[in-house]
Amino acid sequence: MFPRPWAGLALLCVLTLVSFWAQAQDGNAGILEANQKVRSYFDSGTQLMYAVGALLGLIGAVKVYQKWNAGDQDTGKVAAAWFGSCVFLVVVATVIKSFFGV
Repeated sequence: MFPRPWAGLALLCVLTLVSFWAQAQDGNAGILEANQKVRSYFDSGTQLMYAVGALLGLIGAVKVYQKWNAGDQDTGKVAAAWFGSCVFLVVVATVIKSFFGV
């Protein structure tokens, strides 16, 4: 087939390298696309975090109301923990949005 046996091997190596080079893509474009996709999820993620916070806030408010009506001594502690967790959730959502510049 080929006059010299190493010529076929050299041709095979060259064709393999060319095919790898042709299939290679720009890594920077992939990173930018992934960055854009992740940033597009932040608004919906923040809205989801606010919705979960609202639901947990309502559950916490009912819990505090029940403790208050029952005359429990630790009602103030439970109310402070509930309020602090609601504030923490809002602050975290805001800080994440501002940190990532969305």
